Amino acid sequence: MDIVFDQARIDFTRTSELLKATYWGSGRSDDILRRAFANSICAIALEDGHQVGFARASGDCAVFARISDVMVWPEYRGRGIGQALVRELLNHPELRTVTLWTLNTSDAHGLYQRFGFRRVFDGNEMRLDR
Repeated sequence: MDIVFDQARIDFTRTSELLKATYWGSGRSDDILRRAFANSICAIALEDGHQVGFARASGDCAVFARISDVMVWPEYRGRGIGQALVRELLNHPELRTVTLWTLNTSDAHGLYQRFGFRRVFDGNEMRLDR
């Protein structure tokens, strides 16, 4: 398995389809997804040249970054691909100066805790949902 950052390697149709089926991505249009991907560093997991996973980081990518849309195709889950995607984003050369990483998850806390992420309860974090 390889992790690449070449957005030309994204299987947009399958990635869009799977994202729209998630609890966090339902309601997103293809236009919104294209714009989100274009404004992010995208990690694409490939096996035998075919995409099997996806994740992205956005933000200023110098001090602050947010990990989003971590997905592994259903038939490839349980092989460490999600971990590899997160690890490669955290180690990406353009993101090495980032000191504040954020993400939001309802069901994958264990994955991110392996990398040192912790739940935020200090009252400083604020959020606006439109």
